[in-house]
Amino acid sequence: MECYVVLLFLLTATLAPITHIVQAQDQQGFISLDCGLDANEQSPYNETLTGLRFSSDATFIHTGKTGRIQPNPVSIIRKPYTTVRYFPDGIRNCYNLDVDKGRKYLIRAFFTYGNYDGRDTKPVFDLYLGPNLWATIDLETLVNGTREDILHNPTSNSLQICLVKTGETTPMISALELRPMGNDSYTTGSLKLVNSNYLSKSTSQIRYASDIYDRIWTPYFKREWTQISTDLKVSNSNSYAPPEDVLKTAATPTNASAPLTIEWPYENPQDRHYLYAHFAEI
Repeated sequence: MECYVVLLFLLTATLAPITHIVQAQDQQGFISLDCGLDANEQSPYNETLTGLRFSSDATFIHTGKTGRIQPNPVSIIRKPYTTVRYFPDGIRNCYNLDVDKGRKYLIRAFFTYGNYDGRDTKPVFDLYLGPNLWATIDLETLVNGTREDILHNPTSNSLQICLVKTGETTPMISALELRPMGNDSYTTGSLKLVNSNYLSKSTSQIRYASDIYDRIWTPYFKREWTQISTDLKVSNSNSYAPPEDVLKTAATPTNASAPLTIEWPYENPQDRHYLYAHFAEI
């Protein structure tokens, strides 16, 4: 699998208003799995903040055991990410998912250790998309948890997502999400997501139902910028369908003669990066 890296940024220009609005869609084709959901709990259920319908992962995998992370007095963790499925047995344990061949998907996996086993031993393991390495999950370093996003075109009507043991610790997963995308958006192949940002001083993420594809947009802002915003209707009408909520704020250099510069981290200098910058008139 040839895998490149994609960086999604929203850049908003300050011009005249556009009144075309992208209509929200239902969750047709969404797969939202609460990994390790107790058999006695309701499935499916609606997550209260987003309205996303989550189901137990039990029908998609027949190995592993279930657990629940310990309460965190510092942060509030939403229900789908409070349980885990962990895999003390075997080297490779795989989810089997039905997908549409040739359809582009956003695939997202969440990992929150939360000392679910009471051992305070944070795991390190590999995540595979079919036979190909997707990412190494290192919860020793990312102690507050992490997620991995990838855009992928399946070559068959079935897809395996596998957790592979690479050392002494036990692989685990909190949630698994698949979102069908518009086929005329983004380049073909497999693209690992670096960031999906909107330019705002906000501290809030934006996702479904504001974003019909349930991309997770995180605010990005610098001290040398000035924020501008609008309450008018604004949209960027194209196949990428960026949500209106992220189009309503923008940044401009406080020093009008200075450039607006954006940086992002990279793991491998040999990676090929794709930058998708969305512009709208406000």
